[in-house]
Amino acid sequence: MPMSSGPWTPAHALVVVVMWVAMMAAMMLPSAAPMVLFHAAITRQRSKGNAPAGVSSGAFVLGYLAVWSAFSVAATALQYSLERLALLSPMMQTTNVFLAGAILVAAGVYQWTPLKRACLRQCQTPFAFVMAHWRAGIGGAFAMGARHGVACLGCCWPLMLLLFVGGVMNVGWIAGIAVFVAIEKLAPAYAWISRAAGALLVAWGIATWLAAA
Repeated sequence: MPMSSGPWTPAHALVVVVMWVAMMAAMMLPSAAPMVLFHAAITRQRSKGNAPAGVSSGAFVLGYLAVWSAFSVAATALQYSLERLALLSPMMQTTNVFLAGAILVAAGVYQWTPLKRACLRQCQTPFAFVMAHWRAGIGGAFAMGARHGVACLGCCWPLMLLLFVGGVMNVGWIAGIAVFVAIEKLAPAYAWISRAAGALLVAWGIATWLAAA
């Protein structure tokens, strides 16, 4: 549903931040579930049943969400800037075709970068990640969750900016991006999907520019 573009008071800004945090949690947690479950299994194994794995996993999730909450604050600032420049519709979709094309092309190019591949590998391999970065205790679980969140952020942040192309309030668009993120993470055997999507995004961005010329 369209979002009110009323004055940006502190209360309004807080509401927008909460909206972004909830949206990032809904989009990213399903694809992070294998990592969380594997961390819980290793916690139970190493503690030999003496430590509550659920508490440790909760700390892991909180660390993960802390990173995406920081991203949500940045996304809110970007939304504020675009709105002040009259570049967003009530659905929080950019009204500038050149900006939309730039976001599409940038997201597409990023799909082919070494940084994207390195971050994606960490998201695709729960065993390797947990074994390489294991830290005991609640604080250690939080730190591991934050580290995993950084890897996921490095993998997916350009895709999140696509929300400004399809509409931040467009539920179908949100679901589509979330499904693609899950496919990238949960189907490592199909690495070509990531690059193919990148090529399509670049082509889409160029087509957007040409259509506006």
